[in-house]
Amino acid sequence: MSDSNLNPQPLPPQQQPQYSQPGAPAQPGWNVLAIVAFIATFFISILGIILGFVALSQIKRTGEQGRGLALAAVIIGFIALALGIIFSIIIFAAIASSGIQYQTS
Repeated sequence: MSDSNLNPQPLPPQQQPQYSQPGAPAQPGWNVLAIVAFIATFFISILGIILGFVALSQIKRTGEQGRGLALAAVIIGFIALALGIIFSIIIFAAIASSGIQYQTS
């Protein structure tokens, strides 16, 4: 009786499952309203201010990226609005003073 399995080959060692480090949580995307507010603030500053505040509120609630853009939209919007008001006052004052000088001469 010839038994060919007298010298069995050792079984390969059981491999333990490899556990990897959990990946970093997926970064939430950019808040679209923050991007729109930043672009809109260069054309219509009041719209940029409003959209910037709404975007900041959404970012605070959802944790999306874009807080800097929304903040920049609000700041740039307020600066542009203030400069527009100042220039309007200067222009109206110049027109009024030139009208007064025209009538007296």
